[in-house]
Parts: sequence; C-alpha cells; structure tokens
Amino acid sequence: AGHTMTEKRMSRWYFGGLASCGAACCTHPLDLIKVHLQTQQEVKKRMIGMAVHVVKNDGVLALYSGLSASLCRQMSYSLTRFAIYETVRDMLGSTNQGPMPFYQKVLLGAFGGFTGGFVGTPADMVNVRMQNDMKLPPELRRNYKHAIDGLFRVFREEGIRKLFSGASMASSRGAMVTVGQLACYDQAKQLVLGTGMMGDNIFTHFLSSFIAGGCATFLCQPLDVLKTRLMNSKGEYTGVIHCLRETAKLGPLAFYKGLVPAGIRLIPHTVLTFIFLEQLKKYFGIRIIS
Repeated sequence: AGHTMTEKRMSRWYFGGLASCGAACCTHPLDLIKVHLQTQQEVKKRMIGMAVHVVKNDGVLALYSGLSASLCRQMSYSLTRFAIYETVRDMLGSTNQGPMPFYQKVLLGAFGGFTGGFVGTPADMVNVRMQNDMKLPPELRRNYKHAIDGLFRVFREEGIRKLFSGASMASSRGAMVTVGQLACYDQAKQLVLGTGMMGDNIFTHFLSSFIAGGCATFLCQPLDVLKTRLMNSKGEYTGVIHCLRETAKLGPLAFYKGLVPAGIRLIPHTVLTFIFLEQLKKYFGIRIIS
C-alpha cells in the first residue's frame, strides 16, 4: 500500500533524429548567414546587416535555402548516432542496474558517432556543395533542386565512391561530436542531478546540454581546422598526417583557431537538440511503470 507507482519515460530510437531536425530548423539561418559572410568579396556587412540584406533581396524563406540538405543530414547522421547510443545505453542500463560508467559512454558515443558520420557522409557532402553553390557565379553553379536530387546527381554523374569521399573525416568528426554531446550530456546531467539541488527539469537540461556543447566544440575544433585546411588546400598537403604536422608547427593554438565562432554554432544546436529530445521523451516516450 505504501508503494507508489513511478512512471518513467524512455526515448524512442528515432527521437534523436527528430530533435536534431528541430534544432537544425532553428540554427539553419545562422549557418546560411555564416556562409554568406565567408564568401563576400570585400567585407562590407556584419551578421545582422547580412541577415537584413538576404531577407530584403530574396525574402524570409531565403534564410532556409538548403534546409532540405541540412535535414537530410540530420536524418541520416544524427538519427543513426542517437539510435545506436540510446538503444545500447538503455539496454545495458536495464541489465547492470544503475548508470553506465563514463568510459563506456565515451566508447559507445565514439562508436555511434563514427557510424553516424559514415552513414551521413553523402548528405553532408551535398549539404556542403549546396551551401557552396551560393558563392559561385551563376554559370558555374551545380543547381541541385534539393538534397535528394543532389544525392542522385552525384551518384549518377560521379559514382558511389564520390558520395563517400571524406568519409574518414566525417566519421572521426562524428565520433568526437557524439562523445562531446551525448556522453558528456549524460554525465553532466548525472552530476547535476546528483547534487540534489536541481530536479530533472528544463534548467537541468539546459545546463547539461550547454556543458556538452562546450565539450563537443573543444573536442572537434582540431579536426575541423584540419578538415578546412585539407578542403581548401591547393595540393600543398600529401594527406591528413602531413597536414597535421604542418599545422602543429604553428603551435598548439593553431588547432583552436576559430573556437569561439565554432562554439557559437555548436552550443545552441546542442542545447536545442537536447531540450527537444527531453520534451519528446517526456510527452511521447515509452512509458515504463516501476
């Protein structure tokens, strides 16, 4: 009689994908403006000015150009990494009673992210190309109608190998981001709840995801610097290792160039993703009555 029924909610395997899509819809205009800012010939406009310029010239919807590629990437990359991480975590959590040790979360996050990064490579590539298209003069543009059209055209025109070019970079980055986001989110939340000062509420979710976004940014930045240098190189690097060596010569801080702008992008995306995920879980999750 003294036993009270507590109801817990568990995530469904595709919630991570949905939450990431929700976050992408919120952060997409920022990404788009960033591409516009990077590509202006002479620096005339700042962030707000550029946003106003885009809306004036092409309307509000122009802020969402290329959204299909972004969502396509979330539905392949994020859906996979969340599905692997959460499914395995919840399976193991129910067998060995109590939360997984942190190192296991890290390993699982790395595995999930690596797999997600690989699966998401084609969508990522089309995403990059579609964002890059804006920079090109009209006669050189690829003009993919949308992400799916882009995927088919790369497949038809350049073959399946080309769709997976850059897979090793994407997978490594996926592993880093996922360790930063998912493993650190879980751990931060566990620690915050453990203090007994905060309950399992939106403030806790906000704080934990903010910490996780910071960790992910820090872990990823060296890889992103390498990726950018390799992508922009005119053949001065023989490969990843060579690029790593040359960058290291500039000192350790060279790997953290652009850390603040990277954080400004990744942290809100992480926070929104987890806030959406926790709400999905709360209202539509699998009910577990214990």
